[in-house]
Amino acid sequence: MNEPGSLLKRSCVFSWLAESDMDLMARQATTRQYAKNETVIFYGDVWPYLLLIESGSVDAVKESGEGRSLMVNTFLAGDLFWGLAFFQEDALMPVTLEAREASRLHLWSRETMEPILARNGRAGWELCRLMAGRMQRASDILEGLAFQPVAKRLARLLLDHFEQAGDAAISRRLTLDEMAARIGSTREMVCRALYGFSDKKLIEVTRAEFVLTDRKGLAQLVARA
Repeated sequence: MNEPGSLLKRSCVFSWLAESDMDLMARQATTRQYAKNETVIFYGDVWPYLLLIESGSVDAVKESGEGRSLMVNTFLAGDLFWGLAFFQEDALMPVTLEAREASRLHLWSRETMEPILARNGRAGWELCRLMAGRMQRASDILEGLAFQPVAKRLARLLLDHFEQAGDAAISRRLTLDEMAARIGSTREMVCRALYGFSDKKLIEVTRAEFVLTDRKGLAQLVARA
């Protein structure tokens, strides 16, 4: 079986397809390569496609009228994403998709997928479950932006990255601008909060990395009402 087929077999959604439909999807996939920082699709475009990431990662970025960016999510190898027009005809993309690194994606059109999903109820159900999870994440992001101060949002972001790294130190490849985009703030506010954490001995800020010195204290900041 070709590469799309192997990915489909491992997908939480498409592993439920009948074998004939999985083979059909594999044959009808459009495979594209994107360079680092290359745009996959722009905010406001009509994009009736579903994508599955084979390798690399893709950022979903929301732009404000003032030019500020909010990084809504980062999708990794094996993740699925879809344009609103995949489900609702002529609906506009609510975000811009950008390749965070060199990425290989497989795409399917609405016309290809509609009959396949109609024939495979469990796969459609699993796609709905995935959509519900994304809606919950979007709700959590909005709640954080509306009710949590910048320091709390930044502390949560840092803890997540320390946990993903499995270490007490993370490199500074995540720039101030990227951190600001992920928590819906500005680089100036992020810089101020980082050095506030440093003054409180929660983290150590060096030229090359952030070092976690008080995990409990940083977690208490996140948990604070």
